[in-house]
Amino acid sequence: MVVGVLSWQLHLDGCHSLKEKRMILRSLKDRLRARLNVSVAETDHHDSWQRAELAVVTVAGDFRRAESILGQADGLVAFDPRVRIIDSFRMFH
Repeated sequence: MVVGVLSWQLHLDGCHSLKEKRMILRSLKDRLRARLNVSVAETDHHDSWQRAELAVVTVAGDFRRAESILGQADGLVAFDPRVRIIDSFRMFH
């Protein structure tokens, strides 16, 4: 069993309120959950309008599968025009 964790530091350039930020992050989290069956949470920068940290976690039978799921999650976030990835971090246990 392998646990994979991926977190992103995100910049949300067009946000002008926390409400707008929450709508964008909710949409992104819902898509990650629905398409990849991962756990996802906002883990930092809760009170910043244009900054967010999201993390996803997956559990897989082997390293290759966990790596594939996190790669798909990274692609999904990278191609969302509402957010820009500032930094990311992957970890496997």
